[in-house]
Amino acid sequence: MMRCLRAACFALAACALAAYATSASAQNYPGGPVKLIVPIPAGGVTDVMARVIAQRLQEAWGQTVVVENRPGGNSGVGAQAVERSPADGHTLLVAPDATFTANPALFSKLIYDPDAFTPISVLSRGMPMLVAHPSLPVKTLPELIAYAKANPGKLSYGSFGIGSYSHLSMEDLKQRTGIDVQHVPYRGAAPAVNGFLGNEVSVMIINLSSIEEHAKAGKVRIIAAATEKRVAGHPDLPAVSETVPGFSTSVWFGLWGPAKMPPELVAKIHADVAKALQHPETTRLFRTNSFERVDLSPENVRKLVGSDLGHWSALIKTAGVKIE
Repeated sequence: MMRCLRAACFALAACALAAYATSASAQNYPGGPVKLIVPIPAGGVTDVMARVIAQRLQEAWGQTVVVENRPGGNSGVGAQAVERSPADGHTLLVAPDATFTANPALFSKLIYDPDAFTPISVLSRGMPMLVAHPSLPVKTLPELIAYAKANPGKLSYGSFGIGSYSHLSMEDLKQRTGIDVQHVPYRGAAPAVNGFLGNEVSVMIINLSSIEEHAKAGKVRIIAAATEKRVAGHPDLPAVSETVPGFSTSVWFGLWGPAKMPPELVAKIHADVAKALQHPETTRLFRTNSFERVDLSPENVRKLVGSDLGHWSALIKTAGVKIE
């Protein structure tokens, strides 16, 4: 009896010591340089977000925070590096949502396990817009649908690549409206925008930040917001769903860590990132690039991933898109 009591006391003491150690570790975090790995090339929206957050966190933590771009393998190279890192919060992943919400359904094989990560924060959300080249004689979505139906197969749309939200969302719109528009995939957002401006394609779904200045110059015609509802900064711009019920798309950027990170550590990083996102320079960047702040707890980030994975998986299956 006494031996069992001693064993129980020892177990309780060990648990208390472990809990204290975890709490102390979170309070003293970071204990050294922190690396933010971006699984796509430098210069894109994800990279910009990572560098802004890195600067703010470096100021708050008093430790070096570096951004390391590791493109390749459809986000797999960078994701794999974080997956294999210690769960101490010193190596984190800044990635577009598709890394976890579309890739698992899109690719027959991934070099990383999408479930082997700890969700921490949503850094921002983009504002996808349905745009048309000004040479196209349409100004509204009903006019675009009518024109496409009167000219089946003659229009084309550009995307950032097969499986990107700009591709899958247009396929969703095609299915819902019955229009026949040809897909022209580009290798990334910048080439797609250049192709669109050069009138190689007539239609595109793209983030507002990428085309807003071109729209002001009359080089792009914004037809509708591809978001779930009208965007706050453009209340006069109709949403696609007002003409095509049920349609919406989204693109967001998040922060993840390796699996099994201590909850106290996740909570600290989440809180510090939230402060960084509230910094005046960060909010100014959001306004300039038409990003939207999304304040979700780590658990709700996990739920968002699950919800979006269901959405994209169903769409990928319906569209018959699969990449080996």
